[in-house]
Amino acid sequence: MKNAVDDLKAKAGAAKLASRRLAYTSTDIKNKALTFIADDILRRKDEILAANERDYKEAQSSGMGTALLDRLMLDESRLEGIAGDTRAVAALPDPVGDVYEMRTMPNGLQIGKKRVPIGVIGAIYESRPNVTVDIASLCLKSGNAVILRGGKETINSNTAIVKIIQEACKRAGMPVGCVQFIDNTDRALVDEMLKMNDVIDLIIPRGGAGLIRSVASKASMPVLTGGIGVCHTYVDKTADVNSAVAIVYNAKVQRPTVCNALDTVLVHADIAADYLPEMATELNKAKVELHCDARALDVVKDIKGLKLLPSEEADWGREFLGLTAAIKVVDSLDEALQHIEKYGSGHSEAIITEDYENAMRFLNEVDAAAVYVNASTRFTDGAQFGLGAEVGISTQKMHARGPMGLKELTTYKWIIFGHGHVRP
Repeated sequence: MKNAVDDLKAKAGAAKLASRRLAYTSTDIKNKALTFIADDILRRKDEILAANERDYKEAQSSGMGTALLDRLMLDESRLEGIAGDTRAVAALPDPVGDVYEMRTMPNGLQIGKKRVPIGVIGAIYESRPNVTVDIASLCLKSGNAVILRGGKETINSNTAIVKIIQEACKRAGMPVGCVQFIDNTDRALVDEMLKMNDVIDLIIPRGGAGLIRSVASKASMPVLTGGIGVCHTYVDKTADVNSAVAIVYNAKVQRPTVCNALDTVLVHADIAADYLPEMATELNKAKVELHCDARALDVVKDIKGLKLLPSEEADWGREFLGLTAAIKVVDSLDEALQHIEKYGSGHSEAIITEDYENAMRFLNEVDAAAVYVNASTRFTDGAQFGLGAEVGISTQKMHARGPMGLKELTTYKWIIFGHGHVRP
């Protein structure tokens, strides 16, 4: 264990040194590194996919659940998406060095803010090898060094990917040590990492609720938490039925194992008789299991072939991460808002309505990182929001909220220009 801790400290120290140079590394060099990474991921796809297959088979044999297996799996299509997101990050404006809010004070001092990197980012995550590229790309473009610590279930995939990233960075002329990878899967190293507030400026955990709670409780540096998504869609009494059916189907089925997938549908009583049979029939095409409250169950119980269960209290506020949804009939927008306030996780919430005042009330009163009108919650994603990619989705209110892209990985410092000024 001592050797592993020494290795961790050495890598962290190298990242700290690299972060000082990264803070003023040119945009051209950073973009060149990202372009090399994107190109090499596709050029060396066989190497990555072979490593991922080893991880997948081992995870499958160990009994890993369907949701996590889906997050673990890579194929050519997903690699193309990862490479595309990396190129998108390269194409974005570099936030580092941006000077803003400059003003001249009555005494002649010029005061403003300059955007700078945070420093060293520690990323602790589970089961998603694409996160390795997303976080590394965003950290590099925003001038931050990064220490990556993935889960043991992705050790082969991450090792192959990080090797490609590090070699691409070296060819581009990036500072040595800017991307570090903890390749020892001993969980005790995570605890050591969380003590290193003299080196690591911010920790970003991505994974299940247990991981996030553990990291947040043990870390000696700031932690950016989020990713737990209990997502509701409220179908208002004025909703267009066809639109509401399509939106709910997409939010639940398009990729049910991720945090922005729908978990609970709230349906206004005035539209329930028309809407619920259409919605249930459509969701049944994907074999979605519906956990219905008594009123919802009464509307759809006679439709043949549906997978129906009476809802329980545990269904409300539950992140299903699979082809299951909870259904509740409500009597008003107020009741829907109260339900979301009680059971929501602050991630993504949606209303489907043709009533402008109800839409505005929902936007104003729902406390979540992303609030939608007439759209699927599946859009809560860095790439979909035009950020290129994301290091995570924050459900906190400080210092960033929602998908975290380049700007969210920076802070600022005050800059002041004087002309011999002294304070009287």
